[in-house]
Amino acid sequence: MLLAGTTGDRGGRPMAIGGLSVSIDRGVRYGLRPLATEMGLLAVLFAFYKWGRALFDHGPAEAMANAARLWEFQAAWLPSEVELQQWALGWEHTAFLANVYYVGMHFPGTTLLLVWLYVRHRSSYTRVRNELVVLTGAGLVVHVLFPLAPPRLAGIGAVDTMMTVGPSAYPAATDGIANQYAAMPSLHVGWALLVAVAVVRASRSRWRWIVAMHAPVTVLVVVVTANHYWTDGLVAGVLLAGAMAAVAAAGRVRRGAAPRAARAAG
Repeated sequence: MLLAGTTGDRGGRPMAIGGLSVSIDRGVRYGLRPLATEMGLLAVLFAFYKWGRALFDHGPAEAMANAARLWEFQAAWLPSEVELQQWALGWEHTAFLANVYYVGMHFPGTTLLLVWLYVRHRSSYTRVRNELVVLTGAGLVVHVLFPLAPPRLAGIGAVDTMMTVGPSAYPAATDGIANQYAAMPSLHVGWALLVAVAVVRASRSRWRWIVAMHAPVTVLVVVVTANHYWTDGLVAGVLLAGAMAAVAAAGRVRRGAAPRAARAAG
């Protein structure tokens, strides 16, 4: 016997409780629609970022000159990226695994973070989304102001692992889309740091520390693949700190303005 308000198939089996079915369908539909909108807007942001990088491609001359100056500056303060790469490539399959991580974790990992926050920690989602937008916008400004050849193109002895082993994030150097002279800052590192911080802030699970390892692993990966210098990651960290401070300040201003608006309306 079916419950009131249910429907059955011809074999007499219950199919759905009408009111509950409608409620669930509406909940899923209206819950997924805002998420799809958010993901669509972020995809547009990412496309604009890629377009902006390509639009302001200064070419190799200025980027190579900046790379030479940065390499000389780093020699006095930081370990050699080339020496670290040579050591790492002494292990079998290191180059391939590093390339896979570089290509496969950057955009998908950040997207998974945003979906997870939206579904499980909605109160944290807007803050992290805004931090991502500010960080990416600031990164684009630095790309424009300081074009920089990555180690693999700078003529310093670094191996271009993506060209020699694959897979490559840059399938064609002349495709008009990828600006390969925009190493500063490393948004691979910046986004990975944001993923780590966001997960540690939002979650109380002990597994959050495993996810947080994405940040240091990414730092090593971008160096081993010769896509970035140490300084690129450091600048990304500074920009992320600035983005977090800016978003927090905007939040305080917004919260302070709400009571004043309410008093004025009353």
